[in-house]
Amino acid sequence: MKNILITGAAGYIGSHITELLLKKKYKVFAIDNLSTGRKKLLNIKAKFFKLDINNYFLLNKIIKKYNIDSIMHLAAKTNVNEAERQKHIYFKNNVTGTFNLVKACKNTKVKNFIFSSTCAVYGDKYNYVNEKSKINPKGVYALTKFKSENIIKKYFKKEKINFALLRYFNVVGASSSKKIGQINKADQLFKNLSIAVLKKNPIFNVYGNNYATFDGTCVRDFIHVSDITEIHFKTLLKINSLNKSVVLNCGYGKGLSVLQVIKEFKKFSKHKIKVNFMKGRKGDIVKMVSNTTKLKNFLKWKPKYNNLTTMVKSSIDWEKKKIN
Repeated sequence: MKNILITGAAGYIGSHITELLLKKKYKVFAIDNLSTGRKKLLNIKAKFFKLDINNYFLLNKIIKKYNIDSIMHLAAKTNVNEAERQKHIYFKNNVTGTFNLVKACKNTKVKNFIFSSTCAVYGDKYNYVNEKSKINPKGVYALTKFKSENIIKKYFKKEKINFALLRYFNVVGASSSKKIGQINKADQLFKNLSIAVLKKNPIFNVYGNNYATFDGTCVRDFIHVSDITEIHFKTLLKINSLNKSVVLNCGYGKGLSVLQVIKEFKKFSKHKIKVNFMKGRKGDIVKMVSNTTKLKNFLKWKPKYNNLTTMVKSSIDWEKKKIN
């Protein structure tokens, strides 16, 4: 492996992966249409193309011209609430875009393909989900990811290209260098709380406090962006060496409620955070926690940043920079 193409490279996770691969001395070719990504997050050593993944011909040209052997596909529209209002746009970008990219790999040197998917493909679970848990996408965004997974499976099994479907749980935090962090709000809990604690009179809305959880608020499995970045790298090495395809849940296997997260953020606020309880939102998943057995066994991986204080502090440090 030498030449790696990353789509959505100027986004939150894509820019972290770019940084790591360059550090490991790989050649990185970065694609982003900059609709939500920021070019300033991207390391200048990466060869950048401002390009939409719906442009099949240019994708194919780049893959062939630069002898791309591995692709990490992160480009997608990801706002869950917006997806319900803009179904056509989300299907065009996430599903048709993925199909174009997959098709562009035909008759090229591409050997490995990693796809950024989501735990939302499982729907609403009240326990730990593993990779064999029933698929029941809840909402348009989850459905676009599930349809993209199926395109990848069907096409690459035929083409004998290794693929990994990484089902993210809730990615949070920022790089230890403080150079890269969450750039888009899109109703992200850690992002919104990081902004709130830096205000004089912070008010934070919590949607729903009567769910069937231990404190009535939604429970999530949060994973630090630096750990998800390392998972991508280790997965790429593994599928390349084994010539094997895999589906992996990417989380810590630990559920944290919204109120538990707020309690930790309060420690970093100079002012008292006022919590405003709102009506629960339609489509919100109540509890989603990963079973991490397969992830740890397949990669021989141990998380390095699975501490709530670390995740909270890095999120706030990034927000303090006020560049995003």
